[in-house]
Amino acid sequence: MVTLRLPLTEKDIEGLEAGMRVRLTGDVYTARDAAHKRLVELIARGEKLPFDLDGAAIYYAGPCPAKPGQVIGSCGPTSAIRMDAYAPVLFDHGVRLTIAKGPVAEEVRRSIVRNRAAYLCAAGGAGALISHHITAAETVAFEDLGTEAVRRLTVCELPLIVGIDSKGESLFQ
Repeated sequence: MVTLRLPLTEKDIEGLEAGMRVRLTGDVYTARDAAHKRLVELIARGEKLPFDLDGAAIYYAGPCPAKPGQVIGSCGPTSAIRMDAYAPVLFDHGVRLTIAKGPVAEEVRRSIVRNRAAYLCAAGGAGALISHHITAAETVAFEDLGTEAVRRLTVCELPLIVGIDSKGESLFQ
C-alpha cells in the first residue's frame, strides 16, 4: 500500500505499478464529459483555466448533492472511456493522475506514459463509501453544469488501485 499526497510530481508516480493499492490524500477535481470538453476548449483558445492542471488529479465523477449534515452525496466513478477524447490533452497540460473505472483507449495509455502520469481505478458502485473519504467539497468551475460542474474535493486516504502505471502497464490488458 502506497500513500500519495496531492499535488503529485513525476517522482511520486514513478514507483507505482499496475495493481498496486493506493491511499490518496489532498485535493482532487471532479470532471465529466461536459466539463472535460470545456477545459479542452479553453486550452485550445489559450485561455486561463479555472484551476491549475500541473500535478493535478481529475476524478471522473458527478457527485450527488449533499444531504443535510453531509459534505457531499454519493460520489462514485464514471467510466474512463467516456473521457478518452479529452484525456491526452489534459495529461499534456500537466494532469498527473486520473481516477475512474474501466479501461481506456490506447491513445490515452500512450499519453500516460509520455507524461509520466498514472490512471487509478475507483470501485464502481461504491459512491456512498467513497463519499466518506471526502472531507470538503467546493464548486470551482462551470456551475451551470449542475452535478457535472468541476468541484475541488479534499480527500483523505481514498482507497484506489493503480490501473495504468507510468510505464504503460495496465490491469486491462
